[in-house]
Amino acid sequence: MAKSKVLRQAAKAERQAKPGKKTIAKNRSAYHEYFIDETFEAGIELTGTEVKSLRERACQLTDAFCLIRGREAWLHGVHIHPYSNGGVWNVDPDRKRRLLLHRRQIDYLDAKLRQKGLALVPLEIYFDERNRVKLAIGLARGKKLYDKRADMARRDSDREIARALKELNR
Repeated sequence: MAKSKVLRQAAKAERQAKPGKKTIAKNRSAYHEYFIDETFEAGIELTGTEVKSLRERACQLTDAFCLIRGREAWLHGVHIHPYSNGGVWNVDPDRKRRLLLHRRQIDYLDAKLRQKGLALVPLEIYFDERNRVKLAIGLARGKKLYDKRADMARRDSDREIARALKELNR
C-alpha cells in the first residue's frame, strides 16, 4: 500500500516538474533590427497537419510580420514545412494565419500601429505547458544603423568582461 502511494507522489512531482514551454523557433534577427517595447502572447489558428509538422521540425520566422486587418490580427510570411505523412491534408506552407488575441489587445495594437515607426514582429513560436502552439509577438520600433553598432559594441564589451572575470576566478 505504501509503495503505491510513493509511486503516485513521484508521478505527481514529475507532472509538476514538466518544463513550461518548448521553443520551436526564434526570430533572432528581430532583436537585431528592432527595439522591442512590449510583448504579447497570441494563439495561432492552425490545421492538424501544421501542428504535427511543428512537432516534427522547426518553422521559419525570419521574414515574418503581423498585420491588423478588419479587426483581426494576421501572421504573414511564416513558412511551416508540410507534414511528411500529411498527403492531401497538407495546406499551403506560406499561407497567412489568423492570430488569436483578445478584442481589447487587437484594438490596442491597432491604435499603436497607426503611430509612425511601430511594427508588430513575431519573436518566438513555442508549445506552452498545455501543448498549444503560441506565438510571442512584440510591438517594436526600428533601429538605426548607429543603434545596431552600439548594441554590438556593448555585447563585445560584456563578452570581454565575462572573459576577464572567468580568468580571475580560475
